[in-house]
Amino acid sequence: MTAKPTAAIAGPLACLALLLCPPLFGGQVKVYQYTQQNGVVAFSDKPPADSPFKVLRYDCFACGVRSAINFNTTPLFLQHYQQEILTAAEQYQLEPSLIRAVIHAESGFNPKARSKAGAQGLMQLMPETAKELGVGNVWLPQQNIRAGTAYLASLLQQFNGNRRLALAAYNAGPGAVNRHGGIPPYAETKAYLQRVDILLRRYQQQSATL
Repeated sequence: MTAKPTAAIAGPLACLALLLCPPLFGGQVKVYQYTQQNGVVAFSDKPPADSPFKVLRYDCFACGVRSAINFNTTPLFLQHYQQEILTAAEQYQLEPSLIRAVIHAESGFNPKARSKAGAQGLMQLMPETAKELGVGNVWLPQQNIRAGTAYLASLLQQFNGNRRLALAAYNAGPGAVNRHGGIPPYAETKAYLQRVDILLRRYQQQSATL
């Protein structure tokens, strides 16, 4: 059974209204834009049953403080973007399992993910960061993974190889890490670090069995 779209809002204020709403289900929110039969553009938190749509927002997969996801058991993405991840890992001398864990935490391996803050793609690159890293098309997995890995590698270098500080900076920004002299006291960042650690351990375990 397909549920009918709910909370559809027509008109130019729709997107603003949805963006101002607090995240549901621990921060994982998709906003669907579609055109109704009468030609009016509508927005909903559920995909329409019989209309083409596009996703406008998908917040950080592992950032929701109240997320109901069990990261010890949630399915892993072991086969997705293997070549792109291996190529980036070799180029920037990072562990493939770490890259895979960050992708999982950031976007749930959704290449069209877009956060309410404007982060985009598999590794949730902010437009300014993507531009600085020379990304031509942030939605292409190869470019997104390469740039996200390059950024993560630069953060590891900036924080002297301290993985947790680098990941905290990836989530909250290096300025926040510097201001607080370590991991920022943000509930979201603490949850993010805990979940990336779990995912990294699980991806490492699976990699060891291959």
